[in-house]
Amino acid sequence: MKKLTILLTLLVLSFAGHAKGPDHSQWENDIQAFEASDKANPAPANAVLFIGSSSIRMWSTLADDFSGYRVINRGFGGSDIDDSTAFADRILAPYHPVAIVMYAGDNDIQNGDTPEQVRDDFAAFVAKARQEQPGVPIAFISIKPSIARLSLLPNIQRANTLIRQWAMTQKNVAFLDIAPAMVDANGRPKPELFREDGLHMTPAGYALWVAQVRPWLADHATAAEVKRQPNATTP
Repeated sequence: MKKLTILLTLLVLSFAGHAKGPDHSQWENDIQAFEASDKANPAPANAVLFIGSSSIRMWSTLADDFSGYRVINRGFGGSDIDDSTAFADRILAPYHPVAIVMYAGDNDIQNGDTPEQVRDDFAAFVAKARQEQPGVPIAFISIKPSIARLSLLPNIQRANTLIRQWAMTQKNVAFLDIAPAMVDANGRPKPELFREDGLHMTPAGYALWVAQVRPWLADHATAAEVKRQPNATTP
């Protein structure tokens, strides 16, 4: 009987070990690539960190769009919000950014997360980011409406509402709502803002984002070193 009890205990512990949460290991190569880049070309100090999923990764004009600021791009395609949180010690904390801009969330919903989970994951990201840098300004670019994920729009809208409401209760956490400018009079995503895949954006789409992010940076990334020094970015 004692042996059976021990066996059952080991089985329970084994199951618990496999049920600790999402597996982030699929992004290890991406994170190592960032670390290798940092060794070869150290990231600039007093920079604005852009972090999140493929819409950040594919923002190839980031440095030009935010001339006057030094920027770091740490987007990795297909990632969820909690992936950025999981790797924050390696792709956030070392940079000590003067401000953080995040875009993620539509992959989360596509992968089955509820709007409430998306909000809670963003709150967890903010908490993680501020463990070593209390009070760092953080902006969340609202989850975009897209042609490819039109069926997810109700959950996307609900997640955006929840994140906006939560951000309003926090100090130096902003919700930048890009959705109204990305839809037509009938509430459908404007085709000219998207590439052929209906998900990723054209320069016209990013221009709408810049119009929302730049005024926020002007108010929150005010360290003198940021605006005095030439712009720089890391690949």
